[in-house]
Amino acid sequence: MRVPLSWLREYVDLPATESGRDVQAKLVSVGLEVETVEQTGAGLKGPLVVGQVLTIEELEGFKKPIRFCTVDVGTANGTGEPQEIVCGARNFSVGDKVVVVLPGAVLPGDFAIAARKTYGKTSHGMICSTDELGMGDDGTHGIIVLPPEYEPGTDAIELLELVDEVLDIAVTPDRGYCLSMRGVARETAIAYGLPLRDPALLDVPPPNAHGYPVKVSDPIGCGKFTARTVTGLQPEARSPIWMQRRLQKAGMRTVSLAVDITNYVMLELGQPLHAYDRSRVQGPLGVRRAEQGEKLTTLDGAKRVLDAQDLVITDDRGPIGLAGVMGGADTEIADHAEDTGTTEVVIEAAHFDAIAIARTARRHKLSSEASKRFERGVDPQAAAAAAQRTVDLLVLLAGGTAEAGVTEITAPSAPRTIAMPANHPDRVAGVEYGRETVVRRLQQVGCDVYGQDELIVTVPSWRPDLAEPNDLAEEVIRLEGYENLPSTLPTPPSGRGLTDRQRLHRRIGRALAGAGYVEALSYPFIGEAVLDQLGLEKDDARRRTVTLVNPLSDEEPALRTTLLPGLLGALRRNDGRGSHDLALFETGLVFRPTGEETKAVRLPVDRRPTDEEIAGLDAALPRQPRRAAVVLAGAREQAGWWGKGRPANWADSVEAARSIAREAGVELTVRADRHAPWHPGRCAALYVTVDGEETLFGHAGELHPRVVKELHLPERTCAMEVELDVLERAVDGVLQAPRISTFPVATQDVALVVDAGVPAAEVEKALREGAGGLLESLRLFDVFTGEQIGEGKKSLAYALRFRAADRTLTVEEASAARDSAVALAAGRTGAVLRGA
Repeated sequence: MRVPLSWLREYVDLPATESGRDVQAKLVSVGLEVETVEQTGAGLKGPLVVGQVLTIEELEGFKKPIRFCTVDVGTANGTGEPQEIVCGARNFSVGDKVVVVLPGAVLPGDFAIAARKTYGKTSHGMICSTDELGMGDDGTHGIIVLPPEYEPGTDAIELLELVDEVLDIAVTPDRGYCLSMRGVARETAIAYGLPLRDPALLDVPPPNAHGYPVKVSDPIGCGKFTARTVTGLQPEARSPIWMQRRLQKAGMRTVSLAVDITNYVMLELGQPLHAYDRSRVQGPLGVRRAEQGEKLTTLDGAKRVLDAQDLVITDDRGPIGLAGVMGGADTEIADHAEDTGTTEVVIEAAHFDAIAIARTARRHKLSSEASKRFERGVDPQAAAAAAQRTVDLLVLLAGGTAEAGVTEITAPSAPRTIAMPANHPDRVAGVEYGRETVVRRLQQVGCDVYGQDELIVTVPSWRPDLAEPNDLAEEVIRLEGYENLPSTLPTPPSGRGLTDRQRLHRRIGRALAGAGYVEALSYPFIGEAVLDQLGLEKDDARRRTVTLVNPLSDEEPALRTTLLPGLLGALRRNDGRGSHDLALFETGLVFRPTGEETKAVRLPVDRRPTDEEIAGLDAALPRQPRRAAVVLAGAREQAGWWGKGRPANWADSVEAARSIAREAGVELTVRADRHAPWHPGRCAALYVTVDGEETLFGHAGELHPRVVKELHLPERTCAMEVELDVLERAVDGVLQAPRISTFPVATQDVALVVDAGVPAAEVEKALREGAGGLLESLRLFDVFTGEQIGEGKKSLAYALRFRAADRTLTVEEASAARDSAVALAAGRTGAVLRGA
């Protein structure tokens, strides 16, 4: 809602020194979102005056039409002589009154005006359009042509109200009454503690039997319908400048006098109106639901097929308008430029059901100023006043005559009342307001309040959002000032904090971040296409998904069963934008239905659900294990003066899994595997020990080349995905911190020759078991193949570190532990010491 400050001052006597910024701060303090304050006419400097065109000379020989004009500007130029001006516009004639800017003036945008020679003539100023004055589009796309009553030399800055401030308010759905000057003025009056001049307080004649006939067939959809008739309108009458300017500042385009008046009253009172050309209406007006398939051409020229739920205005022919949304073309007000303009109008001011209008507007993709207001709630008691205001303006500005007949059809209704303890706002806010403050604030918003300890509050008709005691408490709190609420942090009970599970998840995240991975959060939705691209078999458990009834995207209608699609999508996007060295990770839930889920029951809202009902709801949910995943591409170590660097490979993804396991104090076992979407020869299955049994923890390795091609990923992209719930079950008691020995370490290196098909992990496991309790760490530091060790063989070099907690090891002890490790490796894997 755009609110010109000059218009707002008509209803509230604001101090003359108050600027738009001051009013913005006050309105924000009472809960309105004032987004901007626009300074219209900023930088404008006169002389800018009314001029009358005396002569027009058409200049020949140019690519576009050029006119040399003489314009009477009175004494504004200091001489009283006609002003010579060159102009390219053609929408004005000799005798027209126009707006002239003279040399020495400055237009918006710091555009200084001076006499200059152009097209072989000297132009002393400029004839202005609305765009040049920062007034917006008036629909003409040409020079401003003023009514004939203004004298040449009149100050156009004041006449056109060019200098003003406009507040742009983002009206929330519960504040529909602020989509009007009346509503904003009420909030302004409350904020300043000033009286309000309510524009709806008009003398309205009572309904009688002589009004235009109206039949309402759906009283639920239309609770009130007021009709008034005005005859004898002058088709040539134009909207006065003050009305045009207010409509322009409010963001609306001027159309014709009758339409401008209905728009003006809508902005003023918040009640949408519609004016019908009475000569085009056949028979009485009616309100009913449309018949399925009925057709209507609306004012925007679109031919619409109606739905049975649409609320329509009808005459004897059928629908002539979408109620509360847009009128029909058949009864449109005829412009004065037509051969026969409109001289008689029927004014409709009605109150329609908010839900019906909202659904109709969305069904037809037709959002209008009227529908926006009806959707948010319109004051049903304002219809008669709005109709009267429209009649008054038509009589005043168009020379019309108001007929005595007044039609008003009203469905029975009663004021809404709410019972509330007087101290309820105190308990909600934690502030002692007191009964007097509560009553005063509720009365300021228009409520009638009775009672002492228990208040009976009658809600005003323009506040449909006030429905329960908490709504009333909110009104008191916002008007007393949200900034005055005490800021009190809750005190947590002692002995509480993060659970062991939460601490483990945080450690895992910090470990991966410390290893150079960047966390990426992706949407938890997938589609069938990405599962095909990952190369999953038809019977793969990851293809059993939970499909959403109302997904955000038809292409991704299911909940994810793996974290990889989202992470790989993030990697692909970043790679496509120039970031080629990538290491991303994510932890989150996946959704793995078992097929044994029951149908969910709808829980009650009027009481706490029973334990059995909650258990039934839990039984309907799929299994939701928490997982962690990483993806890598590009360089893992950057090249520089320190070396060549190296690309990321499958071993880095395995190391990421090891770092996760280390945070839980769990030993990880790695074995070769074949599992989509990984490369068959570069895929590792990861195991941890749970209750004495090896349990699959996840997979890591390099993605299959076919998957890389299908997903448009960088070559040799690697990935890892593990299940953190399994890791938690593998944790054996409290994680023990390592004990730092003060005794020196004894290092022994061994190089073992094994068959090329023997996994290094098997050799490592045998070495670890054979070395016994003195072994502190074991690391593979070299893999060698070549003629020296024979075809089909490989050499694995390990560094073994031995240390005792209570003494310095002797050479004999370290060598004995090493020999024991080598012996067990030889027995299990056929390993032979290299060079032996």
